[in-house]
Amino acid sequence: MKLSVIIPVYNEKNTLEKIVDLVRAVEGIDKEIIIVDDGSTDGSIEIIRKIESKYPDIKTIIKGENRGKGHTLKVGFKESIGDYVIIQDADLEYDPQDYTKLLRALDEDQVDVVYGSRFSGNYEKMSTLHYFGNKLLTLLTNLFYGVMLTDMETCYKLMPGDFVRNLKIKSDRFDFEPEITAKILKSGLKIREVPISYSGRAFSEGKKITWKDGFKAVYTLIKFRFFS
Repeated sequence: MKLSVIIPVYNEKNTLEKIVDLVRAVEGIDKEIIIVDDGSTDGSIEIIRKIESKYPDIKTIIKGENRGKGHTLKVGFKESIGDYVIIQDADLEYDPQDYTKLLRALDEDQVDVVYGSRFSGNYEKMSTLHYFGNKLLTLLTNLFYGVMLTDMETCYKLMPGDFVRNLKIKSDRFDFEPEITAKILKSGLKIREVPISYSGRAFSEGKKITWKDGFKAVYTLIKFRFFS
């Protein structure tokens, strides 16, 4: 089984090369790595060119215009060929060694999709705003869709490749997360959660999601539950 790892990038020059090395270091998994840059202006593109020279097998896409994380992932999904796809943020908050936990759950539990839950694992350095924002969005997901998730907003969503490649995603920014969850659940796919580790970063370190994105996420959950 091949795993496609999609790495969306926007101004991540300080951590991009490190996360690529960490993904490549995960053993026992046949994987392809796809880096999609979302119009970075901080020197990330130069780092990508360096990675291209170092690892010719890595696919790289430079969009040239900042369109948002959701749009970046749509581009990456279309380029993927893996049986399963996972998203890997470039900021070192998530540990690629957890891939094996998610993949193991596919075999052990015979489920369709596996989410890596920060709240049932080890998490640190998460701000109060993000903690309660994530909890609220997960609670609303459970209420609207009749499930019992602990971490809807997690980056680590292990999904069937054919499913994401054929999905018509409308959200271009951080509202991608609630939209993809809504469409997974409305498609009848079963989600299983496994605990993962997480080490958050502050806005001063480059974190981009804000409280405004939380309001957009609530709207997205409602829209795709009742009106789409």
